[in-house]
Amino acid sequence: MRKDGLYIQLISIHGLIRSTSLELGRDADTGGQTKYVVELAKALARHEDIGQVDLVTRLIVDKRVSDDYGVQIEEISDNARIVRIQCGGRKYQRKELLWPHMEEFIDKSIKFITSEEQVPDVFHGHYADAGYVAMQLAAAFDAPFFFTGHSMGRNKLAKLVGDGMKKSEINRQYKIDTRIDMEERIIAKADMIITSTQQEIDKQYGLYENGPKAEYAVIPPGIDLDTFYPYYDSQFDADLLTEESKQVKLTLKNELYRFWTHPEKPFILALCRSDHRKNITGLIEAYGTNKELQALANLAIFAGIRQDINGMEENEKGVLTDMLLQMDRHDLYGKLAIPKKHDFSTEVPALYRMCAQSHGVFVNPALVEPFGLTLIEASACGLPIVATNDGGPVDIVRNCANGILVDARSTEAIAEAIRKILIDPELWDTFSNNGINGVRSHYSWNAHCQRTVSHYCRSLPDCRQNGQKKPGSNRRQDRPSFGKRLTGIKKLLITDIDNTLIGDNESLAQLLDLLDEHRREMAWGVATGRSLELTLEAMTEFNIPIPDVLICSVGTELYYGPDLRMDKGWQQHISNQWKPEKIKECLTEFPWLVFQEAEGQRSHKISYYLENIDNRLEKIQKSLDEHRLRCQVIYSHGQFLDILPHRASKGKAVNYIQYKYDFLPRHVMVAGDSGNDTDMLSGRARGLIVGNHSEELEHLKGSPRTYFAKGHCAAGIIEGLHNFGLI
Repeated sequence: MRKDGLYIQLISIHGLIRSTSLELGRDADTGGQTKYVVELAKALARHEDIGQVDLVTRLIVDKRVSDDYGVQIEEISDNARIVRIQCGGRKYQRKELLWPHMEEFIDKSIKFITSEEQVPDVFHGHYADAGYVAMQLAAAFDAPFFFTGHSMGRNKLAKLVGDGMKKSEINRQYKIDTRIDMEERIIAKADMIITSTQQEIDKQYGLYENGPKAEYAVIPPGIDLDTFYPYYDSQFDADLLTEESKQVKLTLKNELYRFWTHPEKPFILALCRSDHRKNITGLIEAYGTNKELQALANLAIFAGIRQDINGMEENEKGVLTDMLLQMDRHDLYGKLAIPKKHDFSTEVPALYRMCAQSHGVFVNPALVEPFGLTLIEASACGLPIVATNDGGPVDIVRNCANGILVDARSTEAIAEAIRKILIDPELWDTFSNNGINGVRSHYSWNAHCQRTVSHYCRSLPDCRQNGQKKPGSNRRQDRPSFGKRLTGIKKLLITDIDNTLIGDNESLAQLLDLLDEHRREMAWGVATGRSLELTLEAMTEFNIPIPDVLICSVGTELYYGPDLRMDKGWQQHISNQWKPEKIKECLTEFPWLVFQEAEGQRSHKISYYLENIDNRLEKIQKSLDEHRLRCQVIYSHGQFLDILPHRASKGKAVNYIQYKYDFLPRHVMVAGDSGNDTDMLSGRARGLIVGNHSEELEHLKGSPRTYFAKGHCAAGIIEGLHNFGLI
């Protein structure tokens, strides 16, 4: 990792991402966005103002996919890498099923950043799920948040409804309501939204309530011009035809020619995922109902990668089945090629050039196309295009004058546009040459990165661009957000409030001065049975500043200062098998249990008053066990009974913080005075029990990690800090 320059974290969650041999079209998750983020990472890493680029995605260990997706760190170049974070298990899941696991992804991303001891300068999310993650990480580390949507949920919903799909089915398959709600929040929070076209802003983000208020930059992506070079270069420059190139070309010929009766004819090429929104069946209908077009050219459709149609997702299976049925209905045998697989890194560029050498046409028949990366690739190789007039192709054809736009819902319009190009050699040459020149002028990664880095710098204070300091935003740096504050700090103090932190005003003042003096190497927090509101009330009453960490409601809620941000990952973690209503119903059989006032109840804490006589605690625990209700029963001060999720407690919350922020147990001290501190004090951290402790903690005497102080309250905490060598 280079120490100079910006550190950028690009995020794309779905996981089927690697630096070479991309499996584009493998399924609905492996479309153009996958290639976009990999090439963006490579291009940014070459920029002189970038020190490090991490492309963060999900780690997958699954025999159904390549072992490459299970490598935690994949080096792309000297200062670019793919970082894989495990969440939601290790098996591959399509992106719509990953929403419940985003908090886990965020937690483990924070852990990774903390272990690296270097905080990214910018978080840039790609697609809605990664946008949510980037938004949360940017807030945690007080960094700018950039977003590239690639496609948006409201637009997708409108198209699917228009195609006759029921809203309930759309929600079941695509989790569209969750996605749209998240996109609204993302649009409101993003420092900058980068789009490829103005159409995205007008027709996609414009459908959102927060759309008009957002900041946008239209920056078209680039392509690798060394890979997508003109078709005539390989005809006249023998040096370009390596043995590998010759083998690839021969493989493609053999694959295509086995479908065609007259392989010498030009061919029409389509290359996309097998998704009904790509309107592949519309292209086949246009070709199958036009005898002149069939006489002029063959048709080749590369619709993703497949082994067995029956093993595919329902959407892909339906599209491919329809394609085969159309082939039969229009009797296109000998004219239509539908190969089963292709290698995007080597075969696709050669495929474009083969089509151009045949004087064919590239068609993108999608009903709407947010950008159209394949159109640029095909044009760079000298292939004229026919594409939808809805979306990014409008800008591409405006910039390059390289083809014809059509209403993709009209099969007649598709057929006529293709026919027009095929029968007019002069028009074909014009579109071909315009495409080659236009792509080089408008769609290079260097130009894309120059503009993107410029926007990154504007969002940062004291950013250097081209070696010169540039004015940035005026983000507050005196009170950094919790992620930035906890990254790099090695020591942590967590203390109970009542009768531990407070109780002796003089020693409390001394402790607070000591914590302020050592704030560069020690973070601190509280762990209490109080709710957040009552915790803040105590802080105000005793003039205690907001700490770095607040563990409230007996460990069921976790917040970070200075802005009291709730840790949603902890909430999700402790919700496992938590059934509060069934617990309350179970305990109604005990008339001597008194339900505490409303302010004592929380979403993950049920509280009662209890006088523990006649083995009442044992009876409660037995009843809960008999009803198979997994939870924790905590009794303290001889009167308070708290029922918590089985994963929740003060001690488990401390363990969670230690894990997430890489604190070594020997550098963490926890302090308490009563029974509800027991699991915290008996954990792996250093335990400090103040001199005024209750008898409930006497059983911990003799523990090698526990120190019983002579001093009461805060004086005991100071004594413990010295005893364990933390100050």
